[in-house]
Amino acid sequence: SVRKVTRMQVARRLRFRNKIALAPMVRVGTLPMRLLALDYGADIVYCEELIDIKMVQCRRVENELLRTVDFVAPDERVMFRTCRREQDSVVFQMGTADPERALAVARLVENDVAAIDVNMGCPKEYSTKGGMGAALLSDPDKIEAILSALVKGVSKPVTCKIRILPSMEETVQLAKRIEKTGVAAIGVHGRTKEERPQHPVHCDVIKAVVEAVSIPVLANGGSLDLVKSHSDIESFRSATGTSSVMLARAAMWNPSIFRPQGMLSLEQVMDAYIRH
Repeated sequence: SVRKVTRMQVARRLRFRNKIALAPMVRVGTLPMRLLALDYGADIVYCEELIDIKMVQCRRVENELLRTVDFVAPDERVMFRTCRREQDSVVFQMGTADPERALAVARLVENDVAAIDVNMGCPKEYSTKGGMGAALLSDPDKIEAILSALVKGVSKPVTCKIRILPSMEETVQLAKRIEKTGVAAIGVHGRTKEERPQHPVHCDVIKAVVEAVSIPVLANGGSLDLVKSHSDIESFRSATGTSSVMLARAAMWNPSIFRPQGMLSLEQVMDAYIRH
């Protein structure tokens, strides 16, 4: 059933063009880090990848003490915590290999987040062994099924984040197939699933994706090599031809990289992080 979308929801709908985002990072992209990134000038913040099997068991709890919304597991662990300050900027990223479970999780969190993202790039074993993350790259039918279910089933924008495939042609074909599902944007980490941060990022492949699709593309993978300061973000954007950039490691080392006025000392950043 198609859900009714109010005019206000449309007006507040998260857009992905000309944005700078905090990329999803496991054990890093928790609420304090996301709020800090927003304070320093990030437009969009992704939570860490959260696994559908764990999230689907959670219950939504309004935490009056902290003024947060918590998604709490049966063992009372808080799996995901968010708050009003980030409501229009936070993208909930999930690890999934199952369309029905993905939809159940998306419906659980959709009223508290700005968008839903599916992780299709994580090369770590905990993600790939269940057919999630980068394992999805070799199963385009499943990618299509998951994204189509989400696009049809929730009112918020749906996106995904991929790594590049062994050839430019394969990467472009996959991106076009993803676009057809109706997603609002696609994040592209310019490395294959075998490559690691020490390998150079393939800006040319990201650029080929940008030229092949009409939805916004968020370039990822430029930290250290290309992006060492805020002014480098524009160079990475130009090198990839994307409208938006997503930073992981550079933001993990010092989230004030999002500040147009220049970076702050780690002491100042740590103090602000601890306050959050």
